[in-house]
Amino acid sequence: MRCVTAVSLDRPAMTRRGDTVFKSLATSAAVLILVALAGVAIFLTLEGMPALKAEPDVLGGKGNIILYVWPLVYGTLLAAALAIIMAAPLSIGLALVISHYAPRKLAKPIGYLVDLLAAVPSVVYGLWGIEFLGPRLGRAYAWLAENLGFLPFFEGPASGSGRTILTASIVLAVMALPIITAICREIFSQTPTLHQEAALALGATRWEMIRLTVFPYSRSGMISAIMLGLGRALGETMAVAMVLSATGVVTINLISSVNPSTIAANIALGFPEASGIKVNVLIFSGLVLFVITFIVNFLGRLIAARGLVKEGR
Repeated sequence: MRCVTAVSLDRPAMTRRGDTVFKSLATSAAVLILVALAGVAIFLTLEGMPALKAEPDVLGGKGNIILYVWPLVYGTLLAAALAIIMAAPLSIGLALVISHYAPRKLAKPIGYLVDLLAAVPSVVYGLWGIEFLGPRLGRAYAWLAENLGFLPFFEGPASGSGRTILTASIVLAVMALPIITAICREIFSQTPTLHQEAALALGATRWEMIRLTVFPYSRSGMISAIMLGLGRALGETMAVAMVLSATGVVTINLISSVNPSTIAANIALGFPEASGIKVNVLIFSGLVLFVITFIVNFLGRLIAARGLVKEGR
């Protein structure tokens, strides 16, 4: 009889040098990102704090820095919210077309074209918005003011140039669309095939199968995709600065030439000529935008993580 030597399963496996090097590089990259993020936060805080003592003449006649930043925060959140309201349904629908409805020969080119939208510079989107989209939307805004002027959103007077907060939001929606679509497309395609086939075998239609199997499986990923798109809309600078005719007011009128500005656009337009305490004021507004973006991304990750826990993944 041959003797079989027992091998201890408690002995740790031999660690390869390549694994050790890769682990060290990955850890270093993670630490470097955290250090860079902390450095940005510290810089914005230290340079922005002097703005708390800024005089009204530096703050555009506002009594304090809070009154100066509040209209900018409002404009930033309004433009981003309108953009996501328009972009999210279109992105999810387009992702479904690519992953479940369109033939493979047609789905791939559509997917490539959508991905190319993410590579277009923001300046090009700004030129498109101010030269092409705005003038054509001006006639639509005039119609809205004439027929739906009883609503505060379309009260008017309508902007003839089309340089409104609604036009800027449409441009932001187009810019956020490829990000949301690409992520949703990948998540939809990862839905277990057996779940989809089981739903179809039980007599479900294509839409019922998507509603009962694809959406529940992809819920957390869809939320993460929308949050990433929202982050893009919150931080966009040049496209909004070029399209929006900003006056720094707080209003819900979406088609007027009197519009709230955004934090990023205000920094881009004001920084070249700023000096002294005015620079600190702009940096303080950048700190506010940094905090808003951080909160949005944190909430997105939190919601996605809770969704994964509920789904048992």
